Amino acid sequence: MIEERPVDPLPEPAVVPERRPFWGYSDVMVFIGLFIASALASLLVGKVLLSRLSLPKGVLELVVQSLLYVLAFSALALLFRIQYRRPFWESLGWTGFRLNPLLIVAYGLGTAFVVAMIGGLVQTPNTDNLITDMLDNPRSRVFVVLFAVTLAPIAEELIFRGFLQPLLVRSLGTLAGILAAAVPFGLLHFQEYGNEWRHALLVSLAGAAFGWMRQRTGSTGASSLMHASYNALELFAYFAQKELTH
Repeated sequence: MIEERPVDPLPEPAVVPERRPFWGYSDVMVFIGLFIASALASLLVGKVLLSRLSLPKGVLELVVQSLLYVLAFSALALLFRIQYRRPFWESLGWTGFRLNPLLIVAYGLGTAFVVAMIGGLVQTPNTDNLITDMLDNPRSRVFVVLFAVTLAPIAEELIFRGFLQPLLVRSLGTLAGILAAAVPFGLLHFQEYGNEWRHALLVSLAGAAFGWMRQRTGSTGASSLMHASYNALELFAYFAQKELTH
C-alpha cells in the first residue's frame, strides 16, 4: 500500500492593516474643488436672497456660509460613500467625547484665556471687521452668537481636525501634523479679522489646541465642543469690554 502523506495546510493570507485615514491628498484636492463649486452656488443663492429679502447687515453672509458648509459636506459625504463605501460622520471622527464634557469646556475656556494673554504680549490691535460690525448691530447680534457657538465650530472642526489633520499626522507625525492643520485654519480667519497677522497667529494657536484635543480623544465632537466654548468666552469678553468702554 502507498502511504498517504498529510497535506500541509495553506498559509493564512497576510492581513493588510487598514490605512487610516483611508483618504489621501488627491481627495483633499477633490474636496477643494467641491468647496469652490459650493461657494459659487452659495453666492448665487445669496444674490437671489439679497434681491428679494431685507436681511440685517451680515446675516446674508452667515446664510451663504451656512449653505456653503451644507453643500460642501454633502458632496464630501457622497464622495466617501461612492468612492470608499464609508460613512461621513464616523469617518471624520464624530464620536463620543471620551472625556467629561465639562472638562472639555474648561479646556476651551482655558485656551481662550491663554490666547488672550499671548495676544496682549504681542500687542494684537483691535480691528474693525464684519464680525464686530454684526456684533454691534442688535438685529444681527443673535445670529452671529448662535452661528459662532454651533455651526461654525462644528464645520471648521470637521474640515481641519476631522478631514485634514489625520492625513497630515499620518504623513508628518503628531506634533507637525497638528501644527500643519492649524496654520490654514488661522489663515482662513486672516481677512475676517481685518487682515491682521497677529489675529491669524492667535487663531492658529487656538487651532493647535483644538487639534490636540482631537488627537487625544480621537473625536471631532470633543474638539468642536472645545472650539464652541472658546468662541463663547471670546464673545463674552468682547461684550464685556464694550460695556466697560461706554
